[in-house]
Amino acid sequence: MHFKIDYKNSSGEIKDYYPDFLVKVSEREIYIVETKGREDLDDLAKKKRLQQWCADVNRVQTKVKYGAIYVLEDKYKEYRPRNFAEVIKIFELPSL
Repeated sequence: MHFKIDYKNSSGEIKDYYPDFLVKVSEREIYIVETKGREDLDDLAKKKRLQQWCADVNRVQTKVKYGAIYVLEDKYKEYRPRNFAEVIKIFELPSL
């Protein structure tokens, strides 16, 4: 799909961020999912930008709710969600 979000990296440059997955739960609910084995300096900026993107798009339209999911590998192994509803409950980022 080539879906991307721009963000400012740790050096102050504008870069493109390509989230790992888009999950369409229904016609009215889509989640943007990022998975991480380990985090680097730019990952915090990407996570915050993803939260802001979802907040912005949800503010200007109400047809589809966009949510942000940020899954860290160690937490995934700890919680072992059985389905996507549990992934949402455990890993959804709070709205801004």
